[in-house]
Amino acid sequence: MPHRVERTDPDGVDFGWVMQVTFVTTIVAGAPLVAALSTVTTLPTWGARAAFAVRVGALVWFVTAVFAYGYARRRDDDTAD
Repeated sequence: MPHRVERTDPDGVDFGWVMQVTFVTTIVAGAPLVAALSTVTTLPTWGARAAFAVRVGALVWFVTAVFAYGYARRRDDDTAD
């Protein structure tokens, strides 16, 4: 019989949730954004294309992580009242 999966009720921000939301949102929003921005940028080599994708993807990841953390923190503050 498999072990039962336990649930947690973290105090404060649930960082697991923040990481999951950041990962999924970055892929869902980041891939189309990188593709759209690459159409207006000259990228002559595969190295230039990879570097462009990394730079734009890192920015998308950072902004997404900040917003996800802010949302989780605000949600936690609202439920603490």
